[in-house]
Amino acid sequence: MKELLTYIVKNLVTEPDAIAITETIEGDEVVYELRVAQADMGRVIGRHGRIAKEIRTLMKAAGNRENKKVSVEICD
Repeated sequence: MKELLTYIVKNLVTEPDAIAITETIEGDEVVYELRVAQADMGRVIGRHGRIAKEIRTLMKAAGNRENKKVSVEICD
């Protein structure tokens, strides 16, 4: 699932080398902390948070296939 998140974000940002994803597993819950370059924050979040919401939706769908609860946090 981390690969899926990396693929999605790499196609959105202008500085793909600045992407950092931290995976934390707590039981059946997986939390991904996403960090991107400051200039790319707007691209990842989108207008009114639409892109961030869709990223979270895709990751939850991928987690459902593996019977895991997935959440994505976008950090500064």
